[in-house]
Amino acid sequence: MTPRPVAPEDTRSSAARRPTRRPEPPRGPARVIPTWTEPLVAAASRVVGGPLGRHALVGRAAFWTPLRVVLLLAVVTLALGWLGKSPCLQQYRTDDGQLALDWQNNRQYVAMCYSDTVPLYAIERLDDPSAVPYRDSWTDSPSGGVAQTRYMEYPVLTGFYQWAAARLTDGWQAAAAVLPLPTALPVVVYFDLVAFGLALAWIVAVWAVVRLRPDRPWDGALVAISPLVAVHAFTNFDALAVAAACAGLLAVARRRPVLGGVLLGLGGAAKLYPLLLLLPVLLVAARRRELGTAWRTIGAAVVTWLAVNLPVALAWPTGWWEFFRLNRTRPADPDSLYYALSYFTGWSGFDGPLHADQAPNTLNAVTAALLVIACAGLVVLAAKAPRPPRLASLAFLIVAAFLLANKVWSPQYSLWLVPLAVLALPRWRLLLAWMVVDALVWVPRMFFYVGTDNKGLPPDWFLGAVLLRDAVVVLLCVLVVRSILRPSRDPVRAGDPDRDPDWAVRRRSHGPAHRVPVRQSPEHGTG
Repeated sequence: MTPRPVAPEDTRSSAARRPTRRPEPPRGPARVIPTWTEPLVAAASRVVGGPLGRHALVGRAAFWTPLRVVLLLAVVTLALGWLGKSPCLQQYRTDDGQLALDWQNNRQYVAMCYSDTVPLYAIERLDDPSAVPYRDSWTDSPSGGVAQTRYMEYPVLTGFYQWAAARLTDGWQAAAAVLPLPTALPVVVYFDLVAFGLALAWIVAVWAVVRLRPDRPWDGALVAISPLVAVHAFTNFDALAVAAACAGLLAVARRRPVLGGVLLGLGGAAKLYPLLLLLPVLLVAARRRELGTAWRTIGAAVVTWLAVNLPVALAWPTGWWEFFRLNRTRPADPDSLYYALSYFTGWSGFDGPLHADQAPNTLNAVTAALLVIACAGLVVLAAKAPRPPRLASLAFLIVAAFLLANKVWSPQYSLWLVPLAVLALPRWRLLLAWMVVDALVWVPRMFFYVGTDNKGLPPDWFLGAVLLRDAVVVLLCVLVVRSILRPSRDPVRAGDPDRDPDWAVRRRSHGPAHRVPVRQSPEHGTG
């Protein structure tokens, strides 16, 4: 009888047939626990039972991950921001029965709901389907002034964003005429469409900040719940540039310099400030001896900015130049340091009294010189730092210096600083205090525009708040500089002076849920 052949697997020993232990999934980076490291968060956590326990399992949530929680907080804050602007969207019927926007009796200031979006809809001829930004003009006839020919006053991407929203408004109104869709005055529908896009942009910024800090994801909550977002997310169109800037920084951090440059170039085509971030990219690359990364980022940013702007500049040069002309000819705004100092000291300014159409050339030269000095100081700081400085730290400093030295600090410009401050100096109590102070500047600003004749506030309250805000921003700059010169005190570097998550973050595959180690804290040890 022929013996039964033995299967190959049966020839293995019993030890070889034992199931092998599945390797543990790779551990993520040590995660900072805010209830351990931030006294403000620890105190707030008492409402839900106190700080996280020492032996808690971190990183096991299947759905409510830190990113999703932070994004939900952003949605709630943005909804509150829309509600804050909603009093300026109310309608009433005029004596002849026509619907009109209710901005009677200075409602936009008294209710503190003012948004540039609403008046610009008519001023910039966005309500005219045949008008094209930068091609078509209108005549501005200020009371007591000289009539001027005006064009779209925003950079190209922001200008066409407004135009696209206006054309979507036309489409919505046409659809509402035949379908059971909610509708209102065209300007109200326009505002809502613009606000929806701006909300999406801010959510992108929050997402980018969380991704830039995989070990500190809860820092993104400061960007999500910032009082400045609730007040100014829909005051103007700056959320577009902020989203592009944050996404660009994330791309650079993930070693995708060309994509980072493209995003920064797009941000510069929406609002010029993201182009300022190219200097920090160059300085960090120089210290880390990775100049190739910087040149690719800068080259992609310049090419992108030119690709967006050149077609408009060549087709309609006068309209394209309007943004730069307006910034050259406008005097110091009330939000600027120069205006406040002039008011409180009686100083007549660098140029003295100006005519309505006269440019403040000396002031322009001073602001440009101060920006050059700030850039030179940043170069020296990056060179003298004991370790290569973090990209976010230099980015915050250059944008803050630009705002402090500039002759215009429109209230929504403070949104530029929110993600950069969180990335550069994640100290919750300090940053929330600054954001509250900066957001509260809106109150005396609105009542300053009401005028004392209408029971508004005199300029002293508003300009005093401006000086206080500037002082707090200067304090933040000092602390960021100290963290650069003393890397061991930088909370982001956590004892590793060479660590820069803004330069070295890499994509990780998302494996099964596992316990994430928590970073050691002085009070609790390891978790």
